[in-house]
Amino acid sequence: MTTQISDVGNLPAALTTFVGRRRDLAEVRRRLGATRLLTLTGVGGVGKTRLALEVAASVADFVDGVWLVELAPVRDPSLAANAVATALGLPDLGTRPVIDQLAAFLAHRGPLIVLDNCEHLIDACAELAHALLSASPGLRILATSRRTLGIPGERVFTVSPLAPDDAVELLRDRTTAVRPEFRITDGNRAQVRRLCDGLDRLPLAIKLAAFRLRTLTVDEAVNRLEDRFALLTNGSRVARPHQRTLRALIDWSHELCTPAERLLWNRLSVFADDFGLDAAEAVCAGDGIGRDEVLDLLDRLVAQSVVLPTEHEGPPRYRLLETIRQYGRERLAESGEEEGLLRRHRDFFLALAQRLADRWCGPGQQEGLVRLRTEHANLLAALDCGGDPQAVLALAAALRFHWCVGGFLGEGRRQFDRVLAAAPEPTPARARALWVAAWVAVLQGDLAAAHRWLDEAGELGERLDDPVACAYVQSLRGSSALFRGQLEEAVSWFEGAVAAHTALDEGAGTVFTLFQLTAAHTARGESRAVETGRQAVALAEANEERWGRAQALWALGHAAWARGDEEEAMALSRLSLEAQRGFNEYVGAALALALLAWVTASGGDHERAGRLLGAVRTLFRDIEASPELLGPYTTEQHARCEEAVVRALGPAAYETALAEGGSHRGPDEAIAHALRTEPEPTAAAPAPATAPAASPLTSREREVAALVAKGMSNRQIASALGRSPRTVDGHVENVLAKLGFGSRAQIASWWTANQAPPP
Repeated sequence: MTTQISDVGNLPAALTTFVGRRRDLAEVRRRLGATRLLTLTGVGGVGKTRLALEVAASVADFVDGVWLVELAPVRDPSLAANAVATALGLPDLGTRPVIDQLAAFLAHRGPLIVLDNCEHLIDACAELAHALLSASPGLRILATSRRTLGIPGERVFTVSPLAPDDAVELLRDRTTAVRPEFRITDGNRAQVRRLCDGLDRLPLAIKLAAFRLRTLTVDEAVNRLEDRFALLTNGSRVARPHQRTLRALIDWSHELCTPAERLLWNRLSVFADDFGLDAAEAVCAGDGIGRDEVLDLLDRLVAQSVVLPTEHEGPPRYRLLETIRQYGRERLAESGEEEGLLRRHRDFFLALAQRLADRWCGPGQQEGLVRLRTEHANLLAALDCGGDPQAVLALAAALRFHWCVGGFLGEGRRQFDRVLAAAPEPTPARARALWVAAWVAVLQGDLAAAHRWLDEAGELGERLDDPVACAYVQSLRGSSALFRGQLEEAVSWFEGAVAAHTALDEGAGTVFTLFQLTAAHTARGESRAVETGRQAVALAEANEERWGRAQALWALGHAAWARGDEEEAMALSRLSLEAQRGFNEYVGAALALALLAWVTASGGDHERAGRLLGAVRTLFRDIEASPELLGPYTTEQHARCEEAVVRALGPAAYETALAEGGSHRGPDEAIAHALRTEPEPTAAAPAPATAPAASPLTSREREVAALVAKGMSNRQIASALGRSPRTVDGHVENVLAKLGFGSRAQIASWWTANQAPPP
């Protein structure tokens, strides 16, 4: 991932200056304003991508953002649409083709999408561009490709090599970065021009040559390059001049690297996209490169512009330009190492995925999902690695939270359809993959497929004596029954699953089942829903488990709403939303916002309820789902809320509120808006006393109350305040006693209404 340079979009921040091409920049901007599809063409290394990014960064009239889609890592043409969906942050949750989901998502939006490196997927990109432009009148596409897309409405701009003065300036700029004392003088200017002309004034070639001027004079660089080009011309007189130049320069750069640098260059080519240092060390070390040598070698390749650092929050990441990566992959194949490196690549990401899955019921969930999302292209490449179908099955299963929480249900379903067919042997890896595949299918609403997989998973789990698989089979059978409205059956399955997960000390499965059991109890009108929900929240808090806690808070809030405790339901829905920040989880956010809308409408603030319903509608529309996701009971409640708001506002005002509330861009923005907007006090839901001065709490207790309202557990509060958990437990008990409350949710509601500032 890269650092964004705008609030809406994913353009990477430029790490170097943009040299020259002022006329090209102005002309491309002009043409982009007059057409909906503009393709920048030109030879490899001529600077199409950099020009496109500079244009994209300079336009400001796209309220729905400017989005870069890097297609170089995509090898399968059928996954071009997936790359666009991933770049836009659109979760792949539906059963329809991704291109159809994208078309529906963009129908009401008008972003600029930069499709970079289309040439190897030209037919797929043409079909994709045509479908999206047809569906979205406000969409514009800026493509880069060595070939045109060839569809109606396309306009083409050919990117030429740099002008002579610009080429000289680029060489000076990049050379002084590695050799600050370098100057262009009257004495060397002619040779500098000769060097740039010899490189056909291709930006990539000039950047690679600039590094060599750290140790060579301009004269020496010219002589060495001329020797290389002469040799190459004799070997291939039919090659185009640009191809000879670029290939020659990369050959030359490769040969001038040390043997260890060349070895690392070749091995890094197995990464489908950018990569972290830990991945490079694990995959590329050994047989000539010590693990402790990787960082130094990587730094040296960065200094030579072979490897590029990427702006990214967290540990540094790196990438190879596609031309450089393909060259290294060819050399890797020639060496006979390719198959072994691909296995090491797969094994690294299998270990990463398993580690994150095993640690799911604990802190670090959001960071884990971000890491998997960052590695998505590498994960797909690892899943495509041949040789050991069981390892691939294990990887697909280990990515269960990536598929089911991270927003990649559709991709997960495609992978399971493929890998389960390729590995039919009755192994533990297959048993695990079967119940994870069933989870994916349940969330997609394909209950028939889910039941087939659950039947096999249950039988295989019993045969292999795999109690974890058997416990999840019970839980997911309960999920299916809940979605179908068969509540008694759902409760029975859930109760059995809770007992099984608890006996195994399987925290993630226990929380997952408990919050669904709470929903089932609520739908049946059973008072034990409260006890079950509190049990789920307590277990999640004890493990610092955020995602399950958020779902449990929603289920507990739903139970409060069902028994008529609007204040409690309001507080719990807000706590659920707070806990979901950063997950980009559409379904959980939509359900919590729906609950907040029901409570708000019941309290009399129908306009705000309408805006919340608009946010819910947009989230569900984007993933092609509805409140029916949790069964008939939830659907009926949502429909009654909509009817009440329409009656109160009238159809026209209702549509206005829906449109206003649905103008957000994804779950996090919808959550932030909902949490910023306070409900109005009404006779039906009186606000607590609002004078902070009248608070019976001490300054420390007010500070603790503020952190409780943020959704923090006692353990997290203790860490934040530098106090022992036992001390914080005492503070929370005092707050509850002084305010006469029975739950943390009531503390949060009180804090929100009072806005008592911490000392």
